[in-house]
Amino acid sequence: MLDRLSEKLESIFKKLRGRGVLNEADIDAALKEVRLALLEADVHFKVVKDFLTAIRQKAVGQEVRESLTPGQQVVKIVWEELRRLMGGDLSDGKPLLSPHPPTIVMLVGLQGSGKTTTAAKLAYRFKQEGRRITLAAADPRRPAAVDQLVALGRQIGVETQTLPANDAVGVCREAVARARDRYDDLVILDTAGRLHVDEALMAELKSIKAELKPHEILLVADAMTGQDAVQMAERFHRDVGLTGIILTKLDGDARGGAVLSIRAVTGIPVKFIGIGEKPEALEPFHPDRMASRILGMGDVLSLIERAEEVFSNDQAEAAARQWQTTAFSFEDFRDQIRNVRKMGSLGNLLGMLPGAGRLMQGVSNPEFPERELTRIEAIIGSMTVQERRQPGVIDGGRRKRIAGGSGTTAQEVNRLLKQFLQTKKLMKTLSRSPGRSGLANLLRSL
Repeated sequence: MLDRLSEKLESIFKKLRGRGVLNEADIDAALKEVRLALLEADVHFKVVKDFLTAIRQKAVGQEVRESLTPGQQVVKIVWEELRRLMGGDLSDGKPLLSPHPPTIVMLVGLQGSGKTTTAAKLAYRFKQEGRRITLAAADPRRPAAVDQLVALGRQIGVETQTLPANDAVGVCREAVARARDRYDDLVILDTAGRLHVDEALMAELKSIKAELKPHEILLVADAMTGQDAVQMAERFHRDVGLTGIILTKLDGDARGGAVLSIRAVTGIPVKFIGIGEKPEALEPFHPDRMASRILGMGDVLSLIERAEEVFSNDQAEAAARQWQTTAFSFEDFRDQIRNVRKMGSLGNLLGMLPGAGRLMQGVSNPEFPERELTRIEAIIGSMTVQERRQPGVIDGGRRKRIAGGSGTTAQEVNRLLKQFLQTKKLMKTLSRSPGRSGLANLLRSL
């Protein structure tokens, strides 16, 4: 996500950090490079111009705080402006829940933007909070979209309204009526999409809005389309009236310009971002956290929130106790790996760690961490129950058998065994170290 932009900005600011004093020429040279980096990331040119003007006004002649060097002060100013550009504190990441349920959320967007998948992700997210949800498949002209939403709804345990057929307004009306009868909290309307905006689509969306009066109208936009996403948002906002935006496919090779441009140009807050295909791969958008990610500062808060969704306090305490004894086995280790993978792809998780961008620059294959976990799981899966619980019984012959069953080599199996034993020793040492807050706190922070 925005990796190329992050790398370039880090490189630019690295030059500034080494300077004792910055003059206007230094700032102008740095901002020229920032301008090129933003334009290459497909940020709207007017947004770039206003952004750099604001930074220059704040950076030139500003008194440097005692705790910061001049270079760090410029980075701080850039962070503040990035945060402001993407919405400041206004993007809370949650649709407005009505005091008189059900809350009606209407999703709009073009075909191929990931709207149907996003409807299911949104339903999954609110279901995890204990809400009751109804999905409405309001795209009767495209049967595949209806079938897809029904299948996704079944997967996450949420009912989908599909009838009356060939009547988008009727489907939405029935979904809302059914939700009221069932005392549901939320109705998500997955409306029709087109390859391009046309009058027939807008007329249908206006009809749905006029009859059902949704509390939220969220545009689902593909972040990989760059400035086209901004123009589309302007058109939908003008014709339908948007209350928020969900940007999808931010886990791909998107240059990311839409993230920085769309709020500034349209005035509409980004509420969620899609970071994968799984139901849980939708997270609230926080401008301050995104600004930190872009500048290579990481996003530890989001990382902790994801960990808390997967690991309960009781699980963290239990894992800590296991690490301190000989009871921790390869079976427990495999369970921990699976729990970590539930938090999302390792690439995204690493992106939340401060300085991770610099660490990953030396890795030729960005998928290496994910493949490494897959390899470890394969090796553990090739062990017998006794071997997983008592690694000490694994001799040379067993290593060859495990390697053959997992598609690895005996050397790789041997390396995993050594790493496992070393890690157990380290964790025992940490758990006994004075002044530590406890191993459970360490596990909770991972």
